[in-house]
Amino acid sequence: MKPPEPGTVPVPLDGMRVLQVVATTTGGTGAHVGMLVDHLLARGGDVIVCGPQSVDAQFHFRTRGAGFVPAQIGLQPHPRDIATLRRLRRLAVLADVVHAHSLRAAALAGLVTPRQVPFVVTRHNAIISTGVGRRVQLGLQRHTARRADVTLCVSSDLVDAVRRAGGTDVRRAFVTAPTMPAPGRSRDAVRDELGARERPLVLAIGRLHGQKDYPTLIAAASRLADMDPAPLVVIAGDGPERAALTALIARTAAPVRLLGERSDIADLLHAADVQVLASVWEGTPLSVQEGLSAGLPFVGTRVGSIPDIVADAGLLVPPHDVRALAVQLRRVLTDTRL
Repeated sequence: MKPPEPGTVPVPLDGMRVLQVVATTTGGTGAHVGMLVDHLLARGGDVIVCGPQSVDAQFHFRTRGAGFVPAQIGLQPHPRDIATLRRLRRLAVLADVVHAHSLRAAALAGLVTPRQVPFVVTRHNAIISTGVGRRVQLGLQRHTARRADVTLCVSSDLVDAVRRAGGTDVRRAFVTAPTMPAPGRSRDAVRDELGARERPLVLAIGRLHGQKDYPTLIAAASRLADMDPAPLVVIAGDGPERAALTALIARTAAPVRLLGERSDIADLLHAADVQVLASVWEGTPLSVQEGLSAGLPFVGTRVGSIPDIVADAGLLVPPHDVRALAVQLRRVLTDTRL
C-alpha cells in the first residue's frame, strides 16, 4: 500500500497504526513530525513516535496524544544502535505504516521493517558533509532510496538526488508552517529588550549549526557597521556552534547578538526590520514562511527550496558570499522603495 497521490481520495485512517521514527533533531524535522502527529490523530490514526527522549521533551508528542517509545537514534553510528534495532523491530511488525525521518532513522527502520509493511521516508536535509562522512551518507542515501516504498523530499534538488540514488517512487513534499500566534508584546518593548530601539534590527532564526553558515552572516554584519545607526543582528536559536560563534563575534566586534532558544518568535518577527538567512542549504524552513506571513522583508541565500518559497518577495544571493549578503541587507534597510 502506498500513500495517495495529490488530489486523490485520502486513505481512511480509522485505527491505522502509524509508526513515526525520528532521529535527534531540534528544528524543522521535529516540528514537521509534530504536525503529522496532529493530523493523523485528528483523522483517527493510532500513532506511535519512536526517537530520542530529548525530541519528545521539545516537541511534546505524548502531550499531543501519540504514544512515544524512547530510542537513541543519533547522527552517527553507535553500539547502542543494536538495542535501537530490536526496539524498532518490535514496533514495526505491529504497524500498518512505518514513516522514518532523516537518513539515520530511515536506515535503521528500513533494516527491521517487514517487507509487507509500507515503508515511507521523508528526506528533510541534503548531504552537505565532506570526506568520510559524506561517503557514509551517500551510502545511506542509496540504501534508503532503494528500500523505501515512497520517498518524500522537501525540495526539488532532493527529489533529483534520491532518484539518482535509485529511488523509484519519489515525490515532492510541501511542508507548511502552522499559524503563527499574535505577538504578545509591543514592537517597542521587544526592541528595548534587545537594545535596538533606534537601530535597524536584523533577525536570523535557526539552530547554531554549520549548515546555517553564521560566520558569513557575522562577516556581512561587520560590513554594515558604518551605517548610522549601525544595524543590530540578532540570532534566535542554539546549537553546537554557539561557543565558536561567540568567540567569532567577540574577535571581530561584529554587531551581532546570540539570543539562544526563544519561545517568542512572533514577538521577534513583529519587532524586526528584515529577516536574513545565510544557509548553505535549506529544505522548506518554517521560520522563513513565518517571516513572510508576518510581512517581513527577506534577504537570504539561493539554495534548496528558498527560491520556491520566497519567489519575488525577497532578495536572494549565492551562499558563502559575504559581500552580496551585506549589499542586499544594506539595500533593504536604506531603500524606501523596497
